[in-house]
Formats: sequence, structure tokens, C-alpha cells
Amino acid sequence: MKILDRYIGMSVVSGCLLVMSILVALFCFLELVGQLDDIGTGRYQMRDAFAFVGLTLPMHMLELMPVIALLGSIVALGPLASHSELLAMQVCGISVQRIRYSVLGTGILLMLVVAVLAEFIAPPMAQYAWKQRLLALSRPGTMLTEHGFWASDGLCFIHVHDVLQGEGPIDIDIYEFDAQGHMKIFMHARKAEIRGNKQWLLKDVDQKIIKEADITTQQFDDLTWNSFLTSKQVNVLALPPDTLSPSDLYQYVRTLREKGVNAEHYALALWQKLSIPFSTGAMILLSLPFVFGAPRSVSTENRIILGSIIGITFYFGDQILGYLGLIFSLSPALTTMTPVTIIMCAALWQLRRL
Repeated sequence: MKILDRYIGMSVVSGCLLVMSILVALFCFLELVGQLDDIGTGRYQMRDAFAFVGLTLPMHMLELMPVIALLGSIVALGPLASHSELLAMQVCGISVQRIRYSVLGTGILLMLVVAVLAEFIAPPMAQYAWKQRLLALSRPGTMLTEHGFWASDGLCFIHVHDVLQGEGPIDIDIYEFDAQGHMKIFMHARKAEIRGNKQWLLKDVDQKIIKEADITTQQFDDLTWNSFLTSKQVNVLALPPDTLSPSDLYQYVRTLREKGVNAEHYALALWQKLSIPFSTGAMILLSLPFVFGAPRSVSTENRIILGSIIGITFYFGDQILGYLGLIFSLSPALTTMTPVTIIMCAALWQLRRL
């Protein structure tokens, strides 16, 4: 039986690697095309674009893994069914149930690989890629740190602790100096809305005006400040949520909620990361009815076409449902796990019919 498990497992892995190479190459090409608009901006050159695409490759693999698992299993098992290899196994006394267990065992290993990739491998590489890209695209006088970024135009320094998708800059420190190098104004704002080109509307502002030995402290609910950073420059300096690992996202969401900041974009990214291993397992399960439920006369090509339709529908449906959940304030756990549950139930129902 170990020989059977190894043979079926290697077939499934080979099929997944074949599909992965095709899909990842396609998505990397599209990513490279998307980077062409930024080439020539700042210090961002073609070699930087190629490095960015290469370093974000594991992230694309992770996002596509459920589709890869479905199509890879069909590619691997379809020819075994069409060439009567599965029938020969049954003639030798190996039950269909035992063959399914061999496939599911490989699926569990793939789920573990996905979990390791999502936590330890893809996020550090993606974060490094994005930081190098941000440094190349950012304006002179900008410095990235572990806690946000610093920017300066000579007499004014600004420290933004973070930039959130859908929220803008948060935890902002502004230092203004006179021509002699003496600090004249310090401001801290909980968040900011960027209006127009460079006009910021600061929220919950603590302002200190320094005149020689006198310090005047004022507080404002809202304060308009003319910045030297545009909304595009600020957004360039924001790391996407999907570059964080699930554990980092969990801690980040907790921190944002403790500060009273909307963290739903990051909660959605967290649940999308957590759902990928389960989606991969569900897709492996769904591939079994394609093989054992279809007649041997059905070609592997037809199985792949139908699997591709289902995989693409799942991929885009999952993305659309997640963002619809943000619009209608639905739980990210509900919107991300619902497609997985549907796939799992459909697979189990088909297997039970068989």
C-alpha cells in the first residue's frame, strides 16, 4: 500500500507542479506588466521590477494554491482513469475508498505546506520586495522604518506610524522648525484624511507652539494642515495587508481595534490567509468526483476545462464576496469561509452519491 500511496501522491504533486508553473508564470507576467507604469519613477528601474516579481512569487503561489490543487489533482488522476490504471488497481483488490485516502493524504501534506508558506516564507519575501519598491519610488528625504516612515521637505519633518487601506495615515507626528533650526511647532494627530492635492485634515490633534521658553498647548478635534505629501505619495508608502503573516495580522488587528481604528481590511486579509489551507483541502476533495464519478470515456481535457471553470469561479467569487463583505459590514470570517464550506459540502455530496 505504501507503493500505491507513493505513486498516487507523486502523480498529484507532479500535476500540481505542472499547473503551478503555468498559472504562476501567467500571473507573474501580468504583475510585470503592471509594474511597467512605475519604471522611471524615482529610482525604480526594470531590474527592480524583475526583482519585485521574483520576490512576490511565493505570495502568488499561495493565493493560487486552491485552484492549483483542484486542477493538479485532475491533471494527475484524469489520465489514470482514462488509461484504466485506476480500474486495474480495483481489479487487484484495492477499493475506491482506499485510492481516495491516498489522494486525501497527499492533500493533507499540501495543506501543511501551504500553512508553512503562508506563515514563514511568503510574507518576509513579499515585505522585502515591497519595501525595496517603496524606497525606489519614494520622494527624496523619505526613510522607511519598522514603525512607519519619515519624510522631510527641509524645515518640516513628518513621522507617519502607519498607513491603513481605507483609512489613510494614522498616528502622525509633525515637527516644524524655523530657519535657525529651532522647533516652533509640534503636532500629534490620531489620523488624517488627505483632501485635494496636499491638504490634510488632521483628527484628534494635540498641538504645541514653542516660542523661546514658552510652550502653548492646544487641542483640536479637526485641524487643516498643508502638507508636502500628496495622497499618491502616502499610498505608495503603505504595505498591502497580504504581505503580513497570519500571526502578524492577528496581532495587528488587535492593536488597531484597541486604538479604535477600523481594522476590517486587515481582518479580511487575516481570514483569507487562514482559509487558504482549508480551501486547498476542499479542492482536493472536489477533484475526486471528477475522476471517480465521470465515465472513462470522458477525456482529461474535458475534466480540466470543467475544473478550470470551477477554480476560476471560486477564485474570483472569493475575492468579490470578501470585498462585498467590507462594503456591507459583514464578518470577514463569514465571507471567507462560506465559499470553502460550499465547496466542501458539494464535494462530500458528490462523493456520497458515488
